Amino acid sequence: MLPAPTIAEHSENVMDADSGNLLGEIEALSETLREVKSMIGRRIIGQEAVVDLALTALLSGGHALLVGVPGLGKSRLVETLAVVMGLSSSRIQFTPDLMPADIVGSEVLETGDEGKRRFRFIEGPVFCQLLMADEINRASPRTQSALLEAMQERRISIAGIDRDLPAPFHVLATENPIELEGTYPLPEAQLDRFLVKIDVDYPARDAERRILLETTGPDQEEISNVLGPPDLVAAQRIVRRMPVGDSVVEHLLDVVRACRPDSSEASPRVSSSVVWGPGPRAAQSLMLAVRARALLEGRLAPSIDDVSNLARPVLGHRMALSFAARSQGENLGDLIQEVARKSRP
Repeated sequence: MLPAPTIAEHSENVMDADSGNLLGEIEALSETLREVKSMIGRRIIGQEAVVDLALTALLSGGHALLVGVPGLGKSRLVETLAVVMGLSSSRIQFTPDLMPADIVGSEVLETGDEGKRRFRFIEGPVFCQLLMADEINRASPRTQSALLEAMQERRISIAGIDRDLPAPFHVLATENPIELEGTYPLPEAQLDRFLVKIDVDYPARDAERRILLETTGPDQEEISNVLGPPDLVAAQRIVRRMPVGDSVVEHLLDVVRACRPDSSEASPRVSSSVVWGPGPRAAQSLMLAVRARALLEGRLAPSIDDVSNLARPVLGHRMALSFAARSQGENLGDLIQEVARKSRP
């Protein structure tokens, strides 16, 4: 009779089995995500980097802020994501007169058939799985704070009662960078709730030619559902289970800590140009984002390049340049890229 396995041997066998299961799950999910990207590419042309960052935010369980001039397809992207990923969606067009109740909902007094009066809660558009907050900076601070609670807590409080939002719940907000009249800049606390800030730029010439030919004819590309909400939740769990090498973790810490002006690890340029830097939540967001990016590209673990490539969209909106640095033409994105480059092992 063979001897019974020791506790250490049993634990090692369990870990090997779990690693094998995770490997299979990652490979299967990577194949599905390739189909997701292909389906989105039928509608969203020439914005591959934007699509990748939006999917990175969703796979990480976070929210994204899309910044770009009108007409670049930001709303179309959100609509396409909702269809392909099978998410219930809502859209809110933010205006200065928008009230918190217009977002989260409100209680109304109604009279029943028996003549008794009671309050009934009417859900607002925030009760969905993918919320498009269009021109979010046009809302007043009071309304923005209501959305902030929903983004952070995944629930709202009305009349002392907590009401959970659907799972998964993601906000893709948009901002117009050229029209600032009548806007309210987002507070730092709310900016920090966005996992990534995505700069949406003009497409290349060849891509714009495709847009002209494929979107102005009698027929439009059809898209269909590939994933479902339970699949997305399962994918988010896989992202959190993905292994991260020590060298990647150390590089991530080096980058985040070097972006803090009062840190001993910051360069003289950062110390003199940056007013405040990213906190631990930024490091957590970057850790999730690099895992999600690796999964999107069909890799089993993130690399140092993932940290360098995602540092700008994850950290940029969690930092601020001083007035002197802005007046001298400093660019925060370039500064972050310089920090990431110098921090590479």
